[in-house]
Amino acid sequence: MRTAALGLAAFVASTPPAFADDIMANYYGNTLVASSAATDLHIHYRADHTFDAAGTNASGPIAFHGKWSVNKKGDLCRDYDTPGKSKPVCTPWSAHEVGDTWELPGVTLTLEEGVQ
Repeated sequence: MRTAALGLAAFVASTPPAFADDIMANYYGNTLVASSAATDLHIHYRADHTFDAAGTNASGPIAFHGKWSVNKKGDLCRDYDTPGKSKPVCTPWSAHEVGDTWELPGVTLTLEEGVQ
């Protein structure tokens, strides 16, 4: 019994902290759907700090990708690998659960299960 407890303690000590401090953890492997009057996007954030998005706007199909980070203020910052996008674009952000829907100015966001 003592050996098992020591083994578990060693495992926990050697394991990096879980996503407890990672406000993006619930986004990995899921889809953030962003909808506005003129645009619908499906955005995928990954643990390796990359993202991609695809959808439509008034001009037709759109797609982009890039790298993301969270700054010291807790803002989600995105560097787009798309010509013409200013770098970085930062937005106040928070953790969300799959199924949550929330609003940012001009856009409705929903975190949906799975990659869509």
